[in-house]
Amino acid sequence: MSTTLRITGMTCEHCAVAVGRALDKLEGVRARVSYEEGVARVEGGCADDWVRLVRAAGYDAYPLDGDGQGEMPGPGLRVVVIGSGSAAFAGAIRAAEAGAQVTLIERGTLGGTCVNIGCVPSKIMIRAALMAHQAGHHPFDGLERHVPAVDRAALAAQQQGRVDALRKAKYEDILATNPSLQLLRGSGRLAGEHRVEVMHADGTSTRLLADRVLIATGASAAIPSIPGLAGTPYWTSTEALTAETIPQRLAVIGGSVVALELAQAFARLGSRVTLFARSTLLSREDAALGEGLAEILRAEGLDLRLHSVPQRVAHVGGRFRLTLADGMLESEALLVATGRRANTAELGLQTVGLETDAEGRIAVDAHLRTGIDWIHAAGDCTALPQYVYVAAAAGTRAAINMTGGDASLDLAAMPAVVFTDPQVATVGLSERQAKAHGLEAESRTLSLDNVPRALANFDTRGFVKLVAERGSGRLLGAQILAAEAGEMIQSAALALAAGMTVDDLAGRLFPYLTMVEGLKLCAQTFSRDVSQLSCCAG
Repeated sequence: MSTTLRITGMTCEHCAVAVGRALDKLEGVRARVSYEEGVARVEGGCADDWVRLVRAAGYDAYPLDGDGQGEMPGPGLRVVVIGSGSAAFAGAIRAAEAGAQVTLIERGTLGGTCVNIGCVPSKIMIRAALMAHQAGHHPFDGLERHVPAVDRAALAAQQQGRVDALRKAKYEDILATNPSLQLLRGSGRLAGEHRVEVMHADGTSTRLLADRVLIATGASAAIPSIPGLAGTPYWTSTEALTAETIPQRLAVIGGSVVALELAQAFARLGSRVTLFARSTLLSREDAALGEGLAEILRAEGLDLRLHSVPQRVAHVGGRFRLTLADGMLESEALLVATGRRANTAELGLQTVGLETDAEGRIAVDAHLRTGIDWIHAAGDCTALPQYVYVAAAAGTRAAINMTGGDASLDLAAMPAVVFTDPQVATVGLSERQAKAHGLEAESRTLSLDNVPRALANFDTRGFVKLVAERGSGRLLGAQILAAEAGEMIQSAALALAAGMTVDDLAGRLFPYLTMVEGLKLCAQTFSRDVSQLSCCAG
């Protein structure tokens, strides 16, 4: 009786000959290898020996169920991607470009977090809030200041329209026009070696054979165990971004990116905001960033309660009632933004021996490998930094590696931005982190009243800070608090990736009356007093 092996990694007829020769080494075994079908039909011997010899020849193999009829693809890999967000789509597109037949599995809305409930809608809301704030608080004499009326329902409708358009252009249309991409609706889970099962909404299921699997299921809001919170109509960022009214009072629990961005946006659109942070703002970053941002937010009227978390939450008569160590606080809405947890609990990882950490995250190496040779993972379901551009880069590199290439993800010069106003942007190491890495570091901080463009803008809130290796002057990191920090940080990232010193940076040409010139000026402070230079001195 003939048994069928799925053979992966063959790129031509010569590969089929090589696989046949490898199998012929087993005494009593007869094998017929088909490059066109991507299989070997074997008689005699045992599966473990077949697979061992094929892998020793530089290919991969696993037995198909029965005779494999109806399940055998052509020579291209079968890649199954669980998820349809940024990491998933980037990986799917690159795998298809490499000749793979790709099946994406999605149980919810196509496109994942970023386009639907994350980056895109939040930045639209933040921008609208900035416009509202500037109308009443701009710094220019001679221009009328007024507080605009806010129609939150109209803003939300416009925001959703742009989200829908981007999802269609960047996800739905790509699926419709790429014959190598197939979408299955349902919940995907691992069902054994090279097997994925998809449970559909109608109760039926589909089993897939997969040469390679990419897990890219993202993450969801993590909810703290505060007594009374469960069962109340609190918001996560999802509900906050789609809310059609601005609450008179908003309580926010969280001290990091999402909490700060949305807290300021709601305050600028008319809410009285009280924010509770377990420690400081942006506690993982250079302390000066959180301290500087806290001062600015308080000046805008936000009530920041640092080192404080409500002891109990209740919802009575349409209002939240938060029990505090020193009293009580009421609000019409409560936003919980205390981090995210990986969406991995229902993936059946245990069936193949794949473990996660305490937050449900899958460990991957720089090549996005999981430790199971046919499974890669990318995006927010892993322990990688939770930024959409990191997810997309990881998905692309995972696909390259799944289809025979060799690519790694280098995060040494990864820029990060918090879209408050002013923005917070970082790249590389802070001074504290540099010292933890055993590096002798020094830093300089340039307040924005030394940056000509900030003076011309009448907005000198914030600073530029550069960290360098003592002695060599090699740039190690940058931290910026400035209205355009997100636009400035990429120059620092490129300088860091290029191995530049602060002297190199100080000697570069920067266009005058730009905020990014602050990097050059800060670099110059390592060797001179920039206050004694002319306004555009080189």
